[in-house]
Amino acid sequence: MAGLDGAQIPDLRLAGLAVAAWLTALAGLHVDAGRALLVAAVAAGLAVLVALHLIGVAGRPGTIARRYGWIVVSVLIGVVCGGAATSARLAVRDAEPIRALVDDRAQVTAELVVRDDPRPVRGGIVGRPPTLLVRAKLVNVTGPAGQRVAVPARVLVLTDDPAWRQLLPGQRLTAEGRLTEPRGGDLTAAVLLAAGPPDRLGAPSALQRAAGRLRAGLQQACASLPDEPGGLLPGLVVGDTSRLPDAVEEDFRATGMTHLNAVSGSNVAIIAGAVLLVARWARAGPTLAAVLCGLALVGFVILVRPSPSVVRAATMGAIGLAALAAGRPRAAVPALAAAVAVLVLVDPDLAGDPGFALSVMATGGLLLLAPRWRDGLRRRGVPPGAAEALAVPAAAQLACSPVIAGLSGTVSLVAVPANLLVVPAIAPATVLGVVAATVSPVWPFGAEMAAWLAHWPAWWLVLVARYGARMPMGNLPWPGGVTGALLLAALTVALLVAARRPVVRRLVAVGTVAVMLGTVPVRVIAPGWPPKGWVIAVCAVGQGDTVVLPVAPGRAVVVDTGPDPGAADACLRRLDVRRVPLLVVSHFHADHTAGVAGVFRGRRVDLVSTPQWPEPATGRNQVHDTAATHGTRVVPVAAGWRYQAGAVDLFVVGPPYPMRGTRSDPNNNSLVLLATVAGVRIMLTGDAETEEQQALRERLPAHRLRADVLKVAHHGSAFQDAAFLDAIAPAVALVPVGAGNTYGHPSDALLARLSRGGARVLRTDVDGDVAVVLDASGLAVVLGGVDLSRSTS
Repeated sequence: MAGLDGAQIPDLRLAGLAVAAWLTALAGLHVDAGRALLVAAVAAGLAVLVALHLIGVAGRPGTIARRYGWIVVSVLIGVVCGGAATSARLAVRDAEPIRALVDDRAQVTAELVVRDDPRPVRGGIVGRPPTLLVRAKLVNVTGPAGQRVAVPARVLVLTDDPAWRQLLPGQRLTAEGRLTEPRGGDLTAAVLLAAGPPDRLGAPSALQRAAGRLRAGLQQACASLPDEPGGLLPGLVVGDTSRLPDAVEEDFRATGMTHLNAVSGSNVAIIAGAVLLVARWARAGPTLAAVLCGLALVGFVILVRPSPSVVRAATMGAIGLAALAAGRPRAAVPALAAAVAVLVLVDPDLAGDPGFALSVMATGGLLLLAPRWRDGLRRRGVPPGAAEALAVPAAAQLACSPVIAGLSGTVSLVAVPANLLVVPAIAPATVLGVVAATVSPVWPFGAEMAAWLAHWPAWWLVLVARYGARMPMGNLPWPGGVTGALLLAALTVALLVAARRPVVRRLVAVGTVAVMLGTVPVRVIAPGWPPKGWVIAVCAVGQGDTVVLPVAPGRAVVVDTGPDPGAADACLRRLDVRRVPLLVVSHFHADHTAGVAGVFRGRRVDLVSTPQWPEPATGRNQVHDTAATHGTRVVPVAAGWRYQAGAVDLFVVGPPYPMRGTRSDPNNNSLVLLATVAGVRIMLTGDAETEEQQALRERLPAHRLRADVLKVAHHGSAFQDAAFLDAIAPAVALVPVGAGNTYGHPSDALLARLSRGGARVLRTDVDGDVAVVLDASGLAVVLGGVDLSRSTS
């Protein structure tokens, strides 16, 4: 059957079943086994009723039921399969023996099988080993009373012991630790906080050892390369991002290129496509070419490890390659739908995996949109190679956009141009990287030469991502989550249908140009909020503190949460903060802790640090309970603790010792932090009063207290040490304080003293949100996105 432009209409008969199975499994991950099974049972009953009705009207041609009824049956069968498969896995996840141990936070001995490579958690504490995340399958677990439970559940191991880093997938081991509640939304039954090194029970398989040698060889070959392309290349080739700098990762996310950092169907298609090209050049027959491509596919899976994500990528890449090679997109679409259904039913956890969604959507775009766009470009005189290079990434990016929007809460305007610009570099970097890994065990020098050649196209990817991430209006805010994804998907489908008419295409093109011309100059002249180059922002959250330090685009360290969750959440939304690598609670008074739930709202918080002083207990419990609910670790810290992530270097300077018998012990045991962001020194003093300030001044030399920006302690109260303020000598003083508070904050005498010392004083009760930015002229202060004044550093 042909479309209006002569192109074949793809066969979508299995699409309804695959999508229904996928969405049912995704929904099932957030409920229990009983509800998932109930959904499957109801769908089965409805499928039977609809099928019986269709049989009854089979003799009536042209009815709506006959045309569309079997599509409904197919969708219902997908719901039945997805619900039943997920219910079976949920029964294992929620097994009562494991659930009881998790609820008791029991100390256990677990026998495990490693499922994936140990991965370091990004952002960490300077001077301490990184926290490792290890996905494993539970063989059995022995509880504190000696009870032995054998449940094949999935667990997530968190550990600081470097001995775990050398483990390989498939390796069997025992470990001791404490079971805690998982984050939820997947098939993980528990989180094991491992207390020490694992006890290995034999060696991993020969296949995994071979893969480990090849991956280690690739890392060794990249060791002498510059950090950015050298860290990107293993991620581009085998999905190993352990050396990828945070700044590069954020640039890739901002430009819609993050799919390049993980093994995907495109990697498989590039490798097998290169083999196919060589086979055709050598005039190999179709059978021999298919065999060579199959061998290349198997070899690549061995290289990057046959984990579930790699199997998924291999499946998607093979389908896309088969479609391009055979020129039969109509047959490839049912194959894609069948693959999606089978993968989701075998492993329902894939339904909630963003990588799975991106692979499926990209492959769907490759099959449904790219051929039509390529042919349209060729009809307009574009050379065949250029038409293919333009159509494939544009189609894949458009298809992936709803998923990316749902995950990030933004829509990238630079994603398609950026992906088009890097197209010529992806295949050379990937192929040369695979060559480097393959020859590394037998010819290390050859591996280093191949890696050196590959780092040039990798450098181009880094360069495009860096400048793309800095484009004005490169990313527009968009509703996050499922709602945002479905909304953008509906708009995308509507535009694709409407764009079949030339008039609509011209209107869309003109409208796009008009929007870009109208918004970009405004963005450049009035940078909006957050302003470009900001190094600290203090939000107006009422009588309390919420201080934000930018780590990278979309990520920030947050110090204190203010008194209200809604205000804290709104503050971070205004600053476009979607992930918090570190939340610091300076002390446990409610005006610094009561908003903690707002920081976690819709965001991942990697680590929470608190003072060692435990009072007041209400605030402490609130912070610990919220962190535990979201599976985030809480670390009490003291003077000397240091943290680095992206642009932020954070050092705890106080309290120098536990302070007792002061006017307010919780205030005077506040964490006092010296942060350095882009070279700007920032002193964050919590609610430290005269006693703690004097102790710091006596213990530390004056140059250690010097800072460009001061977050004034205790909302500008009168309990300040004048000599301490003189030692800091800030150019900008920021006072978080609530309007009309009954405490008399801030003190007029204090504000006057700061001003006489040369500081520009800003207060949130009068000025609202306040940010300090760094540009070529020095430090600038910006209020709610409007440039107010400048003070040189």
